[in-house]
Amino acid sequence: MDTFNRLNRHRGFTLLELLVVLVIIGIMLGAVSFSTMQSNRQRLLTDVQRIAVLLQLAREEAIVRNRPTAFEADQNSYHFLVRNDNRWELINDLDMLRERDFSSPPITFAMTPVTRSDANNLRIVFGREPVDKPFVLDLTAGEDHVSIRADGVGHFVVE
Repeated sequence: MDTFNRLNRHRGFTLLELLVVLVIIGIMLGAVSFSTMQSNRQRLLTDVQRIAVLLQLAREEAIVRNRPTAFEADQNSYHFLVRNDNRWELINDLDMLRERDFSSPPITFAMTPVTRSDANNLRIVFGREPVDKPFVLDLTAGEDHVSIRADGVGHFVVE
């Protein structure tokens, strides 16, 4: 009978042990969920890195198509255009250059040297030539600020 009582006592977990395990699991899940959430700066940086790659692609498209292409953005979204028969048209035949929304709008822009654009829209035009004018494009969302530096020969660096 003594052996039976000893086995009965060691068959399960106490309520306290289960509670401790649940608290530990909860703390770990909380830490993981906080680390996977992106901050506003991280979202802006992701958008700007994508734009830098797409600007390089748009520049190459201008050379390949032998037609000017443009990056155009407002506070909420951006898209790419191609010049056809004296008018700008959205690029629809290349999915990479489709219209996209910013992750953390509104975004404000500043460009050096200054280009012709109104207060709400920005347009960067790439010509058919392999060399363009260098520029720095600053994007700001709230307190966060990221820049793209273009050297004029096809290199776009996020700073």
